[in-house]
Amino acid sequence: MNLLGELIVALVIVIGIIGTVLPILPGVIVIFGAVLAWAIFEGTTQGWMIFLIVTAFIVITGVLQYTWPGRSLREAGIPTRSIVVGLILAVVGFFVIPVIGLFIGFIGGTFLAETARVRQADAAWNATVHATKAVVLSTLIQLLGALAAGATWAIGAWVL
Repeated sequence: MNLLGELIVALVIVIGIIGTVLPILPGVIVIFGAVLAWAIFEGTTQGWMIFLIVTAFIVITGVLQYTWPGRSLREAGIPTRSIVVGLILAVVGFFVIPVIGLFIGFIGGTFLAETARVRQADAAWNATVHATKAVVLSTLIQLLGALAAGATWAIGAWVL
């Protein structure tokens, strides 16, 4: 692949990394697609090996991002319904107040759902804080996977 092609792939990977933090695009899917396209155009064994390593990073962190925080939420007794309400209001908030509405919507939605469930503001707020920490942890795990995938591609593309 020529230099321009690799620069385009690098740009798409950077956009994917940004998409893991600001969920405008499905970040890891964008990275996966960019590296897959690169491997196809590269057409070498080394290119496909890099693609497999990138895929492993994405899959491992994808599993971890749901299991680790999910276990923490279950242990804290926070039901999935409260998280779903928080996520729905996060999406609504994102469109009402671009970018920061995402965070306001999640926190507000989770708090409302927990207040309706436990009927105590203090307990609802504690659950909201715990849920927010779990979502931040999930996002950091996904970001780590995206960065590892991007670094793997960059090193592999530089070596090839």
